[in-house]
Amino acid sequence: MHTCSLHEQLEIVAGDIRDYDRLAAHHYREGRPAVVSAVFAVRPRRPLGSLGRKLAGVIVYAMPSPRLELRGVATDHCFAGLDRQTELALLNRNVRCIGRVVIEPQFRGIGLASRLVRETMPLVNVPIVEALGVMPLVNPFLEKAGMRALPPRVPVEHVALLEALSAVGIEEDALVDPDEVQRKLDRLTGPAADFLETRVQRFLKSHGNRRMMPPGRERTRYILGKLAHRPVYYIWFNPALEVPVP
Repeated sequence: MHTCSLHEQLEIVAGDIRDYDRLAAHHYREGRPAVVSAVFAVRPRRPLGSLGRKLAGVIVYAMPSPRLELRGVATDHCFAGLDRQTELALLNRNVRCIGRVVIEPQFRGIGLASRLVRETMPLVNVPIVEALGVMPLVNPFLEKAGMRALPPRVPVEHVALLEALSAVGIEEDALVDPDEVQRKLDRLTGPAADFLETRVQRFLKSHGNRRMMPPGRERTRYILGKLAHRPVYYIWFNPALEVPVP
């Protein structure tokens, strides 16, 4: 089906946390975002052949974290210099954070994540929407949706493991799907499997009891979560609303 025609058959509607629960297995991070404030879902307007009205994607907005260094940089420290209670009240009134964006695998590759972010940010009705990007270098959908990126330093140990994964044919663009990564790992044999296992053990060496995790989906999910925890900070200013000045 042509991408444009497929988009025309999908609509974004108000959802709830149960929509996220239906797609949570396709996200590399476990659990729900803390303090959910809004959920939007993408569904077919009418049944799409064998897909029916299958849920195509979901975005979850959460309340903001109290302190983020790059938020201060991006907002010219407009929330700084306040007592904690005043700062928290201002943040909760004026900022929302994108906690999860999940696209059902059968609907990936058509720009749906960017559309979901772009079309729902104005709907949360606050001056600032922010996100800590998940694998932002893999798929810059947040930037495509209009958000500005402020990148962090990538830890050396993360770079080393990403390079090892690439050396055995597992590229960064596959790391958003734990099940697919695990299938690729299961297909590795001989020197390639031994090489990667050595690099994985090296990566996990400083992760406490996690270094003893046996190979498998749980370990893969944990590793992908850690690789993603080098978040780029993203911010979007709502042109229809003014950023508060204390």
